[in-house]
Amino acid sequence: MSDIVQRETVRRDAARGEIAPRAVAIQPGTAEPGSVRVRAYSGGVLVADADPPLLVWEHRFYPQYFFAPAELRAGLRPAGPGRRSRSLGPSELFDVVVPDGAAGERVLPGAAQRYPQAPLAALRDAVTLDWSALDTWLAEEEVIHTHARDPYVRVDAMPSNRHVRVVAGGEVVAESRRPVVLVQSGQPPRYYLPQVDVRMDLLTPTDTVSYCAYKGTAAYWTVRVGDLRLRDVVWGYDTPLREGLRIAGMVCFWQEKNPDLEVWVDGERVGRS
Repeated sequence: MSDIVQRETVRRDAARGEIAPRAVAIQPGTAEPGSVRVRAYSGGVLVADADPPLLVWEHRFYPQYFFAPAELRAGLRPAGPGRRSRSLGPSELFDVVVPDGAAGERVLPGAAQRYPQAPLAALRDAVTLDWSALDTWLAEEEVIHTHARDPYVRVDAMPSNRHVRVVAGGEVVAESRRPVVLVQSGQPPRYYLPQVDVRMDLLTPTDTVSYCAYKGTAAYWTVRVGDLRLRDVVWGYDTPLREGLRIAGMVCFWQEKNPDLEVWVDGERVGRS
């Protein structure tokens, strides 16, 4: 399957003295074989099972799983044209028909998509499934959240003794010498602080949540200092996934979101907006 691999490796440019910010840059339209078995379920019924599926980067942020026709355990019914992809071309939509015992069948409208004119011939008969239309995704026996995992993304959470100080409106909101530094490929380092080192009385929970395939579901807070309101500049994971277990119950300040939020690490301000 080497003919479907289109990976661009970015190396140090010795002549210009530049160092690539990321060792591997995945270009939209790239496809390569996965490395683990992936299954998708709806209501406990197996819909797709591939060992492994194709990983396809329609965009640069993360891959999607593509399944060959023989890897589908549910039926497909044409549902008209879908959107056009810049990297994969026009698409066709299909309803996914799931066997449902005595009820006969359930239909997941427009939950499958195919790109019959994709530049790579190996993709033209394969389909990708709408992530949210399926209720359970497994990589081997581990549940996958939010979207397919990128094999080139690494997440490390490391205890540190750096001095982290957070200031808003001239007031110290947090100060700690025991942060956990979380480093995720392609992202700046994030400093998670124990809540006992944070003025939690200055933080108000909001109804905002976000989802990460590697860390889980995050809740957010607004910083309130006097008349200053900095909405959703703090987040944290109460029950993170395995890569983020060390940051459970800690909070992180999003310094790039608002210039009135200052995060200082060992005396140097980081992440200016």
